[in-house]
Amino acid sequence: MAAMAGLVFGCSDEDPASQDQAVAENAEPFAWPASLTVVGDGFPQAGAACRRIGESAATIDVLDDSAALVGCPTREDADRLGGQFLKMVDGVFLVSVPNRGAGQTEADALVPGTNYNATAQVTCAGYKGAKPGKCDAGVIRGGETGTTVEVMLADGTKRTIFFNPDGSFLSFSTAEADGTAAMAISARKQGDITVARLGAETYEIPDAFVTGG
Repeated sequence: MAAMAGLVFGCSDEDPASQDQAVAENAEPFAWPASLTVVGDGFPQAGAACRRIGESAATIDVLDDSAALVGCPTREDADRLGGQFLKMVDGVFLVSVPNRGAGQTEADALVPGTNYNATAQVTCAGYKGAKPGKCDAGVIRGGETGTTVEVMLADGTKRTIFFNPDGSFLSFSTAEADGTAAMAISARKQGDITVARLGAETYEIPDAFVTGG
């Protein structure tokens, strides 16, 4: 009987680390809900659990030009970002992460009366069939959180373009409400300019405007 007890005990004495590894390998990837516009493949860096979140009916009341809206699959992931927890939407924890940290330099100062680090005109074309011209734009440089460029169109519509911390193109903010969610997104480099494309629309964003260099 003692031998039997020892045999049963031995079968249950499994290495906890092996158990954790097995659970991780069998875990299903997090399913992001259709109610949120998910941008990129990780925040604050590629492969991270959280994602930058764009405009949608579920987030329009919490968007802030001075901060990145980020969604995380767990509250623990959200708390690690050090931002302000906003609310939970369909299982996703939304947190606002300020674009500028305490170490902001004089070069990152804001244009008076705006949330922008700089303003300029950029070449734009294609919105409602418009020919190439100039559009007013503002940039929010966010350091670790990346950079946001907002382009103002003639009828007051705003196009928001996200860039990674290294200045490379990330994506556009899109929404189902205005049809932009169904538009193809792409970008290419043309010298020191990023030509960002949303459907038939194109926006030429100089590297110096994005990075401030």
